[in-house]
Amino acid sequence: MAQYDSNLDNHSVEAQTQNSVDKLHNAVSQALSHPAEQLIEQAEQSRTHAEHAIQQAKDSLGDDAVEVAEEMLGEEVQRLDQAKKTLRS
Repeated sequence: MAQYDSNLDNHSVEAQTQNSVDKLHNAVSQALSHPAEQLIEQAEQSRTHAEHAIQQAKDSLGDDAVEVAEEMLGEEVQRLDQAKKTLRS
């Protein structure tokens, strides 16, 4: 039973990490569609949350478990930078 509970915890951590990256994606998409300072700030907050979620997942599950989430985070950071440039131009 302990192994089953451990697997549930692992899936929960992975799901929470993926959810945080998905929320970042949505926030960045919104900031790109409607460049505004408030939306950029919300995307930055989502970025911070996703970074923390990934770090926590790494600590508990190891690097391999968050490899895809880290790649997605990198893509979203680039998109967020693009949204910032759009706002400033």
